[in-house]
Formats: sequence, C-alpha cells, structure tokens
Amino acid sequence: MGEILFLAHRVPWPPNRGDKIRSHHFLQKLMECASVHVACFADDESERQEEWERKSELASCEIVVRKKPKWLGGMEAILTGKPVSLTCFDSPEIRAHVARVIATQPIDCIFVFSGQMAQFIPADFGGRVVMDFGDVDSAKFESYADDGSGPMAWVNRREGRLLRAFEQEVAERADHSLFVSDAEAQLFRQRSGLPHGRVKAVGNGIDLDFYGAPNVQPAGFEDSGPMILFTGQMDYQPNVQAVQSFSTQVMPAILARFPDACFAIVGRSPTDRVKQLDGRNGTVVVGAVDDIRSWIMAADIVVAPLRIARGIQNKVLEAMAMAKPVVASGCAAEGIGAIDGEHFLIAQSVNNEAQLVCELLENPERARQLGKQAKQLIHAQYSWERQLAGLPDLCGIIDAVVVEAAA
Repeated sequence: MGEILFLAHRVPWPPNRGDKIRSHHFLQKLMECASVHVACFADDESERQEEWERKSELASCEIVVRKKPKWLGGMEAILTGKPVSLTCFDSPEIRAHVARVIATQPIDCIFVFSGQMAQFIPADFGGRVVMDFGDVDSAKFESYADDGSGPMAWVNRREGRLLRAFEQEVAERADHSLFVSDAEAQLFRQRSGLPHGRVKAVGNGIDLDFYGAPNVQPAGFEDSGPMILFTGQMDYQPNVQAVQSFSTQVMPAILARFPDACFAIVGRSPTDRVKQLDGRNGTVVVGAVDDIRSWIMAADIVVAPLRIARGIQNKVLEAMAMAKPVVASGCAAEGIGAIDGEHFLIAQSVNNEAQLVCELLENPERARQLGKQAKQLIHAQYSWERQLAGLPDLCGIIDAVVVEAAA
C-alpha cells in the first residue's frame, strides 16, 4: 500500500462542528493504516494556526486560507456555468499542491471529503479515488428552492441542477462514493444509476469516552423552569430555520402549559435572525460555549426541529449518548437506527412537537427512561470504531496488506 492524499474543505481539527467531526475521525482512521498527506482550506488565519497533537504524524500538510469572497465566487459561477459551491472553493494553490504531492509521493489513493474538493482530483490520476459526499448536496439546494421564492429560489434551483450533474460526474470517476446514511446512499443510487457496490453508507459515530464522561457539570442557568435545548452551528441555514420555527410556532404552546419553560439555543456564530429571537417566547440565545456537554447535561429535553435536513444529525446522537430525551422532526431523525417511542420521539408536525415536549415535561420518568434507552443504543451501535471499520478496505489498504502477506 502506498500513501493517501486526504482533501478536505475545512481543517479537520478540532472536531467542533458536524462536518469537522466526521472528517476528523475519517482522517484518524486512515492514519492508523497508511501515511497520509492532507490538503485543506481554513476559513481564517486563526483556524489555519489551530494546533493538533497528531499533526506531526502526517506525511505532509498544506492548509490554505480561503479568502475568496462569496460575491466573487458567485460572479465566477455565472461566467463559467459552474456551481457556486465549486467556484467559491477553487484555488490555484491547492491545485498546485495536489499536483506536486502526486508527482513526488507514492500516492495510491485520493480520499476526498466533501463535494467541493472533488474538483482537485487530477484528470490523469490512475489510483483509487474514494469520495465522501456526506449528504446529497444537490438535493439540499433543491429543497431550498422548493421552500423559497424570488431570486434566491432561482439561485438555489440553479445550484441544485449544476451540482447534481457534477455529483454524477464525480461518482462515475470514483471507485466508491460514500454517504452518511442508508437513506442518502439510496437516494443517490436512484439519481445516479450507479450500483450498490459503488455507493455506500458510512455513518457518523460518537466519541463515547467524551460524551460519557461522568465528571461533566451541568451548565449553571438562571431560570429554574424546564430547559429545552437546541445545539448546532448557528449560521447554517437549516439550523436558523429550525430555531426560528420552534421559537415562534412551538414555544407559545409550550409556555401555555409551562410558563417558566426556556428554549436555549447553543452554538457558535448565531446570525442576526437568530439573535433577534433572544428574549421572545422564553427563548435565550446563548451562542458559543466552552463545553457543549454541560448544556446537554443541564437540559430537560433536547429538540431537533429541522424542516430541511440531510444525513445524520450529530446533535441528536450527542444528546442520546448523554441519556437525554430527544424530540426530533422526521427529517432530523432520518438515518438514525432508532425506534420512535423507544429511543426518541419523532414529531409529525409543528403542533405535534409542542405536544410531545409537554408530555415529556409532565412525565419525568418517561423522559428518563427514553434517555436511558437512547444511551444504550448509541453505546452499542454508534462508536466511531464500529462505523469506520470498513473504511481501510474501501481505500484499498486491507487488500494491499493481504497481497503483501501472500507475496
């Protein structure tokens, strides 16, 4: 087995947001089996300078700060007929680095994390390509278009159409295309026509040691009433839409039965639309915190009221791993191998969300049992070790070891 070139659209450390959690664990798994070269983007200089105790173990590491403004990426997309997702991430520095590494190092496999990075696969590369799409991004933009109106609906519809064609092209080039859930993989098989063996689900896991730490103290919170929690990156459109909906449409019904209830929104980079919710309908916008576990620990119920969602929601797995009862929308629950009513509760509508939350607040023993069963499920099935057991084989690592041993 030669070496692996790992391409990622964000620095895969620290694992402090959904996409970086996944890329971080994929990278560590591959480092167990082969020498790995990393080429990735940083959002800013501080992210580029982030330390990681295992960085010195990498065969090489190239981090480029992404400085192209979104408006310029948009202009390039219109002029070139490409998706904005690609033009915003295009980089001559990354292209040159990829070419140099492949020319000077024994790269047998390129592992691509996130669709934006597939544009850097050299056309003449003869080795194995493994593409981790995560979600079907084109379907996400199609959903944005269907849910919106005006110019942005046109922009999202264009992005969905162009990304769908690009995803097809990349998947036909790749040896394996990976998705975060069986549902996403099946959707892509239907859209692409590619066989089961080339389109696979590799799910997200949970750091069970981290989320199972017994010495985490609950966050101190002024309100003495029940706390309903939402966690996530708060400049991500589906999260913004989710908390807006829950605060304005669901919380009034909850407050009618539990006047001292609080809806806490915890996560970095809250947009102005999110900040405007603070103080309304029992909503508190907390923003970034040092340790999300302390807030999960303090919560009575964790909610995932996403209206548009793809793949597996880490926020749901994290809460379940810490034995918290979860109320999720149908799309937020998709991809998680849990049973409605046994491991979490799935709300069928906005009104049903309020009803389920109130029922759990009225029955703390039911909530406790739901959380206990959720934790048992996550610890049995959702370790990263279990989820990524087959990754080396997909990258050709196990096959190479077997061949060497036979020789």
